[in-house]
Amino acid sequence: MAKETQEEENPNSEYGQPAQFDHNFKGPVKNRGCTDIICCILFLLVIIGYIVVGVLAWIYGDPRDILYARNSTGWFCGVGPNKDRPNLLYFDILKCATSVNVMASVLNGFQCPTTQVCVKECPSDFWAVKIESYLGEKPANVFNPNYCVPSLNLNNSNLSVSEIVQKERCPFMLIPTTPVLGRCFPDITALGNIPLYFANVPGLPASVNDTVALIKNGTGTGLVVLGIINSFNAKDIATRIFADFASSWPWIILGLVIAMLVSLLFLLLLRFTAPVMVWVLIIGVLAAGAYGIWHCAWEYINYKQNSATITTIGFTTNFQSYLEVQETWLAFLIILCIVEGILLLTLIFLRTRILIAIALIQESSKAISYMMSTLLYPVVTFVLLVVCVAYWGATALYLATSGSPTYKVVALNSTMNDCSSIDGTKNCDPLNFTSSDYPNCPSASCIFINYNSTDTFRKNLQYLHIYNVVAFLWCVNFVIALGQCTLAGAFASYYWAFEKPSDIPMFPLFGGFIRSLRYHLGSLAFGALILTLVQIMRLILEYIDQKTRGSQNSCVRFILCCLKCCLWCLEKFIKFINRNAYIMIAIYGKNFCVSAKNAFQLLMRNVIRVVVLDKVTDLLLFFGKLMVVGGVGVLSFFFFSGRIKLPGSSFRSENLNYYWMPIITVALGSYLIAHGFFSVYNMCVDTLFLCFLEDLERNDGSAERPYFMSKGLMKILNKSNKIQKKQKAKD
Repeated sequence: MAKETQEEENPNSEYGQPAQFDHNFKGPVKNRGCTDIICCILFLLVIIGYIVVGVLAWIYGDPRDILYARNSTGWFCGVGPNKDRPNLLYFDILKCATSVNVMASVLNGFQCPTTQVCVKECPSDFWAVKIESYLGEKPANVFNPNYCVPSLNLNNSNLSVSEIVQKERCPFMLIPTTPVLGRCFPDITALGNIPLYFANVPGLPASVNDTVALIKNGTGTGLVVLGIINSFNAKDIATRIFADFASSWPWIILGLVIAMLVSLLFLLLLRFTAPVMVWVLIIGVLAAGAYGIWHCAWEYINYKQNSATITTIGFTTNFQSYLEVQETWLAFLIILCIVEGILLLTLIFLRTRILIAIALIQESSKAISYMMSTLLYPVVTFVLLVVCVAYWGATALYLATSGSPTYKVVALNSTMNDCSSIDGTKNCDPLNFTSSDYPNCPSASCIFINYNSTDTFRKNLQYLHIYNVVAFLWCVNFVIALGQCTLAGAFASYYWAFEKPSDIPMFPLFGGFIRSLRYHLGSLAFGALILTLVQIMRLILEYIDQKTRGSQNSCVRFILCCLKCCLWCLEKFIKFINRNAYIMIAIYGKNFCVSAKNAFQLLMRNVIRVVVLDKVTDLLLFFGKLMVVGGVGVLSFFFFSGRIKLPGSSFRSENLNYYWMPIITVALGSYLIAHGFFSVYNMCVDTLFLCFLEDLERNDGSAERPYFMSKGLMKILNKSNKIQKKQKAKD
């Protein structure tokens, strides 16, 4: 206790002087001014610029290219004139994977050198054109008009069946397909039943037989097609998962409500159970170490007669052989004894600080019980973050699809010698294009390639993408900073209330929110900007690592790994400094740099208390999260797997396709709920801790300078107030 008192009265001057008593200080300063105005103006300008970027992206962008498929002429399927034709049919899907000519270098996405048309329904049967069997037949009697290009009128066409196939006006074959993301892909389950007439059909162009064989057997380039198809067959799994969610969503919500109630109950009961839980956890760790020592000693005695040593075994990948050597267990025994001794000495000499940490945890639970509205603030932060993510995603989507569409002349059947002059570089207009302009190449078509990248807007598009990412990170960090400063203001109002709860101001959470926005927008933006710059450095380093991974040697990989580690540590340190700076801003209303300096010096003057409180709080909250997630997860497992049945309930676990999906959803949701509640609690502990340190330095318990801490804390520190009633301040 004497050492504790000495630490308070003789702080290290290297980290600044203790806070001095101010008779006008009664908690969070009310008469404050705006801070970090320059950064506030810069942040507002960035927000305005962000809005301008979003407007430009909305004007020039067309996200339909992501949401809908395009046919060969650039029209979207499922909208406009093709509203009743939502699916895209590829005449020869194998060309999407086997095209190796010059056109393949300019085609992107699912645009490939074969005719594509919008259809109402994907084909479900096998069909192929037998040219020798239909000589002289009218095209209307051979082809299904629903699968031909819209501009072709089969009843009035002057083209023969052979010419229609060569020019790819209608598909020369159809196989069972399934709609995936608006595109008709082969149905793998049906390809095993390919009719015999699909094999060696004479007269078919473009080798229909090879196409079918490659897809069916999965050989050669057919593997590429199978890879594409298998990646999209996940739609069936997604449909089943969606059906599971549709039938179990009320019970999922019930599980999340239980997680919320358990988290709330855990926090409120900490004021009564914190001492027991902390000491049980500490004793449990010591007991585990003691058991480890006993087990190592027992194994050491058992292998005493074994003549093998580490030297005789040498280096081997069979680690079991090392466990049969007496020296191994002796090393384990020595290490565990040293660790156990350090833990016991730490517990003996830091017992007072552990008691302080427990008292602060109890006080935090008490503060939350008086201000239950603080537990709802994570919802506000979550909504603001969702808005930021949605705006960033929409802006990125519109930017990625901005620009005018580009159409080029492409020879769909490039194997014909007369089409060698078409290299895919000539622009065209799909509405005015006619194949008669290329009489030597009947398969010439005007198809959509990509978006124009030569205009001014598209040339500077990469800079707008960078701006979108930077502004997004800054906004996200600002939202988090706003939440921390708001909560810190509310909890500081609780601590500096002499008579609790009567002296707690009305609506402390709302007051903290208004003060943060009105006076400290610039300071919060300043701290968020510093963190954003570090995160951008990490992103740049990750980008360099990804681009150079193929040419890196061991030395470069080591340097990059060290840089990543350093930047990660720097980001954690910045977050720690920002968090405590926002607490000081909420209390005193000073700018970011001064608040960060004062908070850092205050913590360094009490560094041992900081470490003990941080570790005790982390241990307790980790146990709380484990209890909430584990308990609710186990309960949901027994329910959704059918081991627990509710009487009178219509829900049957046998109807679920994947019963583990609701379980994972409930467990993940429980973790997020527990994290939201416990983040408020953690902020409360940190705020009360800084206020407690300030209270020790400012006051001495006299009538003029009474302590604001709880009686439990004063009892631990062997301190007391000479008066127990608050002195009424005179105007």
